[in-house]
Amino acid sequence: MAQENNANIMERTVDTKRVFDGLILHIDHVTNVLPNGKTAAREIARHVGASAVVPVDGEGNVWLVKQFRAPLDRVLLEIPAGKLDYKEEDRLEAAKRELREETGLTAASWTHLGDIVTTPGFSDEKISLYLARELSAGESHPDEDEFLNVVRVPLGELTAMIMRGEVPDSKTICAVLMADRVVNG
Repeated sequence: MAQENNANIMERTVDTKRVFDGLILHIDHVTNVLPNGKTAAREIARHVGASAVVPVDGEGNVWLVKQFRAPLDRVLLEIPAGKLDYKEEDRLEAAKRELREETGLTAASWTHLGDIVTTPGFSDEKISLYLARELSAGESHPDEDEFLNVVRVPLGELTAMIMRGEVPDSKTICAVLMADRVVNG
């Protein structure tokens, strides 16, 4: 894509007010000046960020977790993931921690697949995605309030499940499709 001049669509922030400080989200009301000189109110959910991992074993299976997600009131199939402990935390180290905590696995080989912004219309959350291979099993240590079932699904089958719409979690969809490209060319 050619370098574009975006001056005609840029907004300038002139006021920010924190209206909510939660456990994982902080909500700011922002006033921006639009390109036409008018102002607009924006509501932004601030999030510390997260890392997520596609762990693929030597047999081509992806290790996943099933967990209840309260906002959706259902159990989802997801790759291991978790929020950063603080904004500047090393994202690869966070990925290693989450893999170990949720599945008990460690990996000798790590590939950064990329970073995604989850919902840029209202949130600044960024998730770093990794492929982990050369896995070794160990003890899992989920967080105190985290209840998980660990399952293994062949990468090809998981990709097919995603394409059939059976996996709705966006980080899992993005990361698995990217990992499939790396693993299978």
